[in-house]
Amino acid sequence: MARFRKRPVIVDAVCLKHKVTVKVPGGRVKGSPGDWLITGVAGERAIVPDVIFRAIYDPVNDEAQKMMEG
Repeated sequence: MARFRKRPVIVDAVCLKHKVTVKVPGGRVKGSPGDWLITGVAGERAIVPDVIFRAIYDPVNDEAQKMMEG
């Protein structure tokens, strides 16, 4: 089996303050306070739990750094 690495991609993200339901290609997903709503390079949206978001994404500017600090 071949192995691949994910390319570095910058996404827009917001930490949720309220419960939300988001339409995604596979249907709808629910997000809870503390989860992150990300929008990718092609406009695709996803809900990512905080612990996974923090393990995968690094802030790229001061505003993002403040969001990560809480």
